[in-house]
Amino acid sequence: MSAQEPPRPPPAEPPEPEPGGRYEAVVPHWFYCKVTDSRERWVPFSAQDSERLEEAHGAGKDQEDVVVPTSGGRYDVHLKQRQRVAVYWQEEVSEVRRCTWFYKGDKDNKYIPYSESFSEELEEAYMIAVTLDEWKKKLESPSREVIILHNPKLMVHYHPVASSDDWVSTPTEQGRPRTVKRGVENIAVEIPNGEPLQIDHLVFVVHGIGPACDIRFRSIVQCVNDFRNVSLSMLQAHFRKAQEQQQVGRVEFLPVNWHSSLHSTGVDVDLERITLPSINRLRHFINDTILDVFFYNSSTYCQTIVDTVASEMNRLHQLFMQRNPLFKGGVSIAGHSLARSWLGLFPTVTLTLCPRLFAGSLILFDLLTNQKADPEEEEHSAQGSTTTSSNGGIKEVKEILKNLELSEYCDVFEKEKMDRQALFLCTENNLKEMGIPLGPRMKILHYISSKADTQDQSSAAPRHGEERRAEPGSPSQHDPESTEGVGNCQYRDVGLGQVSANYPQLNYKPTIFFAFGSPIGMFLTVRGVKRIDPNYSLPTCKGFFNIFHPFDPVAYRIEPMIVPDLEFEPMLLPHHKGRKRMHLELKEGLTRMSVDLKNNLLGSLRVAWQSFTRAPVPALEARSTDAEAEAEAGTEKQPDTKPEESPAAVKEEAPLINVGRLNGGNRIDYVLQEKPIESFNEYLFALQGHLCYWESEDTVLLVLKEIYQTQGITLDQPLQGSQ
Repeated sequence: MSAQEPPRPPPAEPPEPEPGGRYEAVVPHWFYCKVTDSRERWVPFSAQDSERLEEAHGAGKDQEDVVVPTSGGRYDVHLKQRQRVAVYWQEEVSEVRRCTWFYKGDKDNKYIPYSESFSEELEEAYMIAVTLDEWKKKLESPSREVIILHNPKLMVHYHPVASSDDWVSTPTEQGRPRTVKRGVENIAVEIPNGEPLQIDHLVFVVHGIGPACDIRFRSIVQCVNDFRNVSLSMLQAHFRKAQEQQQVGRVEFLPVNWHSSLHSTGVDVDLERITLPSINRLRHFINDTILDVFFYNSSTYCQTIVDTVASEMNRLHQLFMQRNPLFKGGVSIAGHSLARSWLGLFPTVTLTLCPRLFAGSLILFDLLTNQKADPEEEEHSAQGSTTTSSNGGIKEVKEILKNLELSEYCDVFEKEKMDRQALFLCTENNLKEMGIPLGPRMKILHYISSKADTQDQSSAAPRHGEERRAEPGSPSQHDPESTEGVGNCQYRDVGLGQVSANYPQLNYKPTIFFAFGSPIGMFLTVRGVKRIDPNYSLPTCKGFFNIFHPFDPVAYRIEPMIVPDLEFEPMLLPHHKGRKRMHLELKEGLTRMSVDLKNNLLGSLRVAWQSFTRAPVPALEARSTDAEAEAEAGTEKQPDTKPEESPAAVKEEAPLINVGRLNGGNRIDYVLQEKPIESFNEYLFALQGHLCYWESEDTVLLVLKEIYQTQGITLDQPLQGSQ
């Protein structure tokens, strides 16, 4: 007996019977079930949202119909029903659980939470085992599976093996065991901290043609979620100082879906009756995606599309303001591809284009060009144009006089308040009354007539279609060189060739329009618009950025339509890490090196040729002749290297380019830097180039930079190559 007593104390757990000594209640965390391709995946709420849900649960509100906003206010959790419901778009309702116990799944080794009721049973058994130090406890789950608590660090879930004996119904421990974990801190899962509560700006994202937005055939909601997540990481990386000073919260991105509304009109049934049975999948894809382009060019379905987009954006804006009554920020719009043409609908809200082919951007552009400014704004715009003509216009007149070597008459024109438009309306009698002598008078009249002839040669066909109001881009409003008598048509209305439709108005005014991979320039050209008036701007939207990947087959530039006589490259979008990609720097360095080698070779050949063609001299003078030849070669070699400088050096010294008022005088076209692997073959990555914008840090950073610049907030450190 005495030999048996020592083994009892050795368990070394005399303090275990003390109930409060070792047991600590588990900390719950809330999860929701996300179903993708018929596969369930349990996703944790952010730490911030989980605390809110637990607080409501602890207050005994489970019995009430309490709604807790989560995920930045985009989803509501109905606590009593344990359901997660989307606020701004249609989505399947997700199940919500208060999770404490988890087991590892069979397929992807992800941990799956037990039901709340069974988790309470497990927690109670665990508490008893810890308190009384009685382990090896077996519990049976509702699905008749066995869970064994061996010790605090080893708990196993046995999945029963199917038996050929139908009479055997008792749980079994046979089969591959699965790990059981207690508490979310013991499982490998990333729990985000949560989004800032302060919303600084609202951006609506409009998709292009078809139901899928990227190469993985994801929906617009999923792609915008990625765009939003990237924006949060960019804010932390590049606006840290402003965040610490509580000047910056976050930018909210909300998707706008119009595809489902279009295809719910019954058109799919009509198409199905006339679709051939062969190559069924390809024909179904064409009916579901590419035909959206033809729908938009149809007056019937174009009206449906613009009505759907405008009403959906107005609905989202109204709902957002109801849920965020203290919101004082601006509104922006984003569209990809065809969505860009909706720009005319949203003039003063920032637009961001979705990478879903080319429908979204085009729709937005057309909408924005057909927006109407408020009477007060029109009056203010008229005053602004008068100011422009009296200030900027006078400066233009001075430049014209300077080019004509008539600078001494600048004071006369300034005294008469002659701007560019007034100058082109002048007759010889007007100039004579101003006291301009005959010689300068003839120079000015010749300049006016030569400009008028140039405009007549580049005139476009008259506008057709439904009668609309005069657009800001029309000659009668914005072309300072046009007169009614001359019939100048150099600058055509950007609304030329649009489908006849009653374009609805937005309840708000966009600030900026961001177009991603957009074919707006191509559509304007096909419609008959050869040039865009430099003085043209969207009626209610003062910002416009055309962002594209260099290999995007759908993207087209805008700036050459404004400045057609000058060849220049688009702005290279700075890398979000503050420098060019290494392969681009290497390419630039090799280009520079090749130019230097070329210059050195040409200089050597020139010296050799001169030595052969030089007249013979006495041998005694050879040394002095060689010295002179070297001196001449050195002097001739230096100027030869200047005109053949590397392209990079030329770009850095290039003067600022005036691209008109479409983006407030700033550059419009921005090109992304291709990845090193993409530079090997442009064709292989063409499709990816059109669908890359959702997860592009460079694109997101430009959007954030331009949005916050309107609020006077800049990046922590300016990026290399940025404006």
